[in-house]
Amino acid sequence: MITPTKSHSDTVIQEATLDPAPKLSRRSFVIGTAAVAGGGLSVGFHVPALAQTTQGLAAQEINAWVVVKSDDSCVVRVARAEMGQGTHTGLAQLVAEELDCDWAKVSIQQITAGQNLARNRVWKNMATGGSRGIRESHEYVRQGGAAAKILLVQAAANQLGVPVLELSVTKGVIEHGASGRQLSYGQVAEQAAKLPAPDVKTIKLKSPKDWKLAGHPLKRLDTALKVNGRLKYAVDVKLPGMVYAAIKACPVFEGKLKSFDDSAVKSMRGVKAVLRVDDNAVAVVADNWWRAKQALNVLPIVWDEVGNGAVTSQTIRANLEEGLTSKQNVFADTNIGDAEAAIANAFTKVEATYITPFVSHACMEPMNCTALVTADKAEVWVPSQNAEAALAELAKSTGLDITKCEVYNMSLGTGFGRRGGFQDYVRQAALLGMQMLGTPVKLLWSREEDITHDFYRPIGHCKMSAGLDKKGNLVGLQMRVSGHSINAYAAPHNIVDGKDRRQLQGFWPEPGDAQYGYTIPNLKIEYAMRNSHVPVGPWRGVNTNQNGLYSECFMEEVVHASGRDSLEFRRALLKDHPKHLGILNAVAEKAGWGKPTAPGVHRGIAQFMGYGSYTAAVAEVSVKGNEVHIHKLVLATNCGHAVNQRTIAAQVEGSVAYALDTLQSEVTIKDGRVEQSNFDTYPIARLRQMPHIETVIAPTFDFWGGVGEPTICVVAPAILNAIYKARGKPIRTVPLKHSGLKIV
Repeated sequence: MITPTKSHSDTVIQEATLDPAPKLSRRSFVIGTAAVAGGGLSVGFHVPALAQTTQGLAAQEINAWVVVKSDDSCVVRVARAEMGQGTHTGLAQLVAEELDCDWAKVSIQQITAGQNLARNRVWKNMATGGSRGIRESHEYVRQGGAAAKILLVQAAANQLGVPVLELSVTKGVIEHGASGRQLSYGQVAEQAAKLPAPDVKTIKLKSPKDWKLAGHPLKRLDTALKVNGRLKYAVDVKLPGMVYAAIKACPVFEGKLKSFDDSAVKSMRGVKAVLRVDDNAVAVVADNWWRAKQALNVLPIVWDEVGNGAVTSQTIRANLEEGLTSKQNVFADTNIGDAEAAIANAFTKVEATYITPFVSHACMEPMNCTALVTADKAEVWVPSQNAEAALAELAKSTGLDITKCEVYNMSLGTGFGRRGGFQDYVRQAALLGMQMLGTPVKLLWSREEDITHDFYRPIGHCKMSAGLDKKGNLVGLQMRVSGHSINAYAAPHNIVDGKDRRQLQGFWPEPGDAQYGYTIPNLKIEYAMRNSHVPVGPWRGVNTNQNGLYSECFMEEVVHASGRDSLEFRRALLKDHPKHLGILNAVAEKAGWGKPTAPGVHRGIAQFMGYGSYTAAVAEVSVKGNEVHIHKLVLATNCGHAVNQRTIAAQVEGSVAYALDTLQSEVTIKDGRVEQSNFDTYPIARLRQMPHIETVIAPTFDFWGGVGEPTICVVAPAILNAIYKARGKPIRTVPLKHSGLKIV
């Protein structure tokens, strides 16, 4: 009998190589080099001080990014959201690297959306999604740190009466080498704050080879706060005189609130009010949330299902199946050669259809928002991935000028895309606040409301056909994805001429964000948009997860038909894409591909690209009866520049847990509504299911890729490919329960 390996993890960081057989050193840290040229910034850094000041000691704002206190501690301001992924620490590392301050004295301040607006968006984009927190903002935050250093050193030069070039900085201490005189950042901060800002076009950023803070696995700045309980989430917010709201929206999507009878609950203990919210929800407000929820549970409500009550998972799937063969509303995003003819004339043909379901975000912290609205001001305390979107929603919902609105973005109890573009919970809280002027209202969704009113990862079907010649070479491949469109629901303006390329992430022919790596002489990739009333949205990894599963699991079926090795078959197809090939080689080497496994243990492999990064995985799995044991996962990523290897490894390992959810959970529709409502019917990964994880970080130091999302897309297919080898037949529909299997 195979005994599952005890869960723990190892991380290997190597300088990436494109050699076909890279050599990895266990637990070694080899940081490569590359030059990064400085660039310009459209807005200056030296702008008026924030209304909020740092607490305790006297402090000086050097520029928008850096505040220096009199005790030499440095406050780094950040705009992006922190939802457990380590973005705040990574951004602080980049600023502190250029600032040359003492990392032990660095802290973080989250700026507000109102502050960013008032200062002409000096902090730029506040949205955190698409694994863009660092890759999109690395240059201008580094320029902010470098500009602050220039001002501090100039102030010291003025005070000492020496040329700037005669000064050096070590951990926030400025020294004049010739005389031995020293000044700390805290001692010159007041003078530095008065100097004119340098022209960012003249700033030369450090080469990564000279990094002392960035590029190193420093401990996260928020860990201690989480452990000791001092870190406050939005769900922890308490304001004087605050009341609590529980909400219920129409269980059928697009449905309306017809009526409710508040006489049944308004006399219940603690109940303050029963309020209509928009045209599809009702809320009970009470002196605590539990009383509000209990009253809501017995509130008589009449819903208008607007004709969607007959929709089921079966009707949705029938629509998707039609899209697999229809010639209507279909477009080919990639069409190289003649795939149909190549497959029709091939020596061996392989065909399969894969199915992935709706899945929920299931954030640990349910949707919530605290709103305080008065006649001339509106404020919310909220966990949002996009504070500026929350600000816009607050202004729209209250009718107040946006300059009279403010969003205090708290640490998020996970986000996964749910708290990004959609700010429905902000709208609801604002509308409740409008009805209770001057009283803080804390809206908290129940777990049931959270799962049944999500913006789900799109359901999809993918029909694939391949042709092999007599030697087992792949001569033609055709893929058609039929599924829901996120853009159709959330961003119709991104659909051009009826074509939505977003649903084909990871299949794009052009390099950059999500390129398809395989070179196939005849290749056709199509998308058929088939929507229903079920709302869909970005789900960590968005469409690369489904597409990675389709591509890599079907590729394994093609490999099986060819009679060749899984790794060697993929290597031959990746020869024109060295970064895809390099990361595949890295994971294979670390996993010991080709070496014997324990009896009954089988390996599966997968590679894919998403969010600007290259990823690959090898899974070791055994199957006994209906029980799947995942013993080990080796995961490799090339994200270009590695700012903090600890947080990268944590994100990669967290990807495993999230991917495991997709192998055992699904959202189904009956009578127009979601059937699952809590973790008893929507199971998520358990600690006992987590395998031993080994992470290989193999940066090539020539681009900036994402980290939070890319790896998820290779975890599930690697596991499914290992199960395929163990059972001798592929799994084409997830979750695993449809094949009578379960992860133990």
